[in-house]
Amino acid sequence: MKRLRFIPFLILILSIGTTYAAKKIKNQPPEKKICFALYTVQDQRLKMTVQLYPLAAKDSRDVYLEIKIKGQWKQVGACKVREKPYTRPKGAKSWTAHFRVEHWDTSKTYSYRVKALDGVAQYTGLIKKDPVDKNEITIVAFTGNSNRDLSPRADIIKNVKAIDPDLLFFSGDQVYNHSNHLKSWIDFGEQFGEIMRNCPTVSIPDDHDVGQSNVWGAGGKKSHEKYSNDGGYNWSPQYVQEVEWAQTSNLPDPYDPTPVLQNIGVYYTSLNIGGIDFAIIEDRKFKSGPRDLVPKSFKRVDHVTDPKFDTRKLDVKGAILLGDRQLKFLRAWSADWKDTDMKCVLSQTIFANAAHLDASNQVRLYGDLDSNGWPQAGRNNALREIRKGYALMIGGDQHLATVLQHGVDDFGDAGFSFCVPSIINYHNRLWSPLEKPFRRIETPLKHTGDYLDPMQNKISMYAYANPYENNKITSSKYVKRAAGYGVIRFNKKERTITMECWPRGGDITQPDAKQYPGWPITIKQTQNYGRKAHSYLPTLQIKGPADPVVQVIDEQSQEVVYTLRIKGNTFRPKVFKSGIYTIKIGEGTHQITLRGVESLDGKKQKILKVTTK
Repeated sequence: MKRLRFIPFLILILSIGTTYAAKKIKNQPPEKKICFALYTVQDQRLKMTVQLYPLAAKDSRDVYLEIKIKGQWKQVGACKVREKPYTRPKGAKSWTAHFRVEHWDTSKTYSYRVKALDGVAQYTGLIKKDPVDKNEITIVAFTGNSNRDLSPRADIIKNVKAIDPDLLFFSGDQVYNHSNHLKSWIDFGEQFGEIMRNCPTVSIPDDHDVGQSNVWGAGGKKSHEKYSNDGGYNWSPQYVQEVEWAQTSNLPDPYDPTPVLQNIGVYYTSLNIGGIDFAIIEDRKFKSGPRDLVPKSFKRVDHVTDPKFDTRKLDVKGAILLGDRQLKFLRAWSADWKDTDMKCVLSQTIFANAAHLDASNQVRLYGDLDSNGWPQAGRNNALREIRKGYALMIGGDQHLATVLQHGVDDFGDAGFSFCVPSIINYHNRLWSPLEKPFRRIETPLKHTGDYLDPMQNKISMYAYANPYENNKITSSKYVKRAAGYGVIRFNKKERTITMECWPRGGDITQPDAKQYPGWPITIKQTQNYGRKAHSYLPTLQIKGPADPVVQVIDEQSQEVVYTLRIKGNTFRPKVFKSGIYTIKIGEGTHQITLRGVESLDGKKQKILKVTTK
């Protein structure tokens, strides 16, 4: 009888093994050996990574990039196929071609083609011009491409083509196969290559991409635990390197390329698309592992299940989130407004613990350390730097779409974030607070307003898309689990940001197409630094180029308080304590500096008329 009882368990193990085991990649004929390509253009530098199917020993390793100029194809790049091994599974290699083309003309759209196997294999697409002349810049954002559904993403492809975005963002978990990134990465390319071939794309790896259920990178160290709760990476550094190469080598050069431990690289950087400046950060790589930072009584190290436990006790000294290197980057990035109208941070997930119920396991969580709500001090440090640039934040990973405004010291004193829904959502989470809000925000949804999240961080919830609550939107099988994607529209003229949350399965071009309840949401750019003014500096009336950059510096601490490209030529700078300030107005040869400017009580009015040189 014992053996009979074991048989179902054995069948389950074998089925899981079949799902995640190293499967052979479909053998392609020579003419189809190029799977897909990713590219970005920054600082007049094109970077493109081409993913090929595995090559035979007899196949040529030479790959060429051509663009069409005046009806003729011109070669602009040549390289050899990269064949570095992943180490898992045996025989898996990178099979990528990487192009780097300097002095790229961003004022024109170019047709391109990639040629391999002596020209037998060809892949074509468009490298779009920088859309600086467009009033509205559109980004489509995704997360969570579970391999429990390997079907084509036809509904997404159709709708994204209709949207015609300026940037695609995949925030993580493009791959769920924990032992064969190459196979699942090629699956991902087969699913999404049709939209990536013609659009700049940012793809950043999260935990499942590097073969882990959770990842606390701890600066690149080696993990010695199955679930990496001690911090670091489970698989070999070479496996991590190849995952990151495949997904991020098309990004602009990193801000500081110094590798972390085990010689694992970094990719945090910035990308400007049409005047929207995106900071791309790594919110897992430097984060501390929780093993030695939480009580030993926890049944699961990363989950708080005791409603009486005070999660503020987990905000322990030495716990790291972004780390000093990335905070330095964000500090510099938020102050640099060259060719920039608005700013946005792209990360793997948002800086909050914005879920209560883990419906997949039927558990109420009173704290989730995998979220960026922990460690709280690191979360607050990140928000303080990000809000100095009035930046929106976009992320994923949480299996729950939300729009919320973050608070550090007070509700709403930092920026807004949009956590987009999963492409495939089999691990359901819900926003379901037991407490009433400190302040209700009137929306069609029940639980919107000012709350403390499970980690006791201040958040203002504006919208959420819980699974099982929206079945009437469409007949799509995906709506039940609240799957979908996000669309974000940056209006440079009005300085507004509109966030849309679309369920999968529908046709967004139809007049009756519906988003998840609570969306769309439109905010002003200036709401991304919602901190209330303590006092003000004199009102600036500026003669010179329209929409100048204004930077406010505290003369006592020499800290940049914030930097913003204002709308128009009149601006009243707010400050958060009484004092003496420096104001920098304009850019380059059209910049002036005002020193020794004293803050004023809000009731007092003073005008400074200035002319930028």
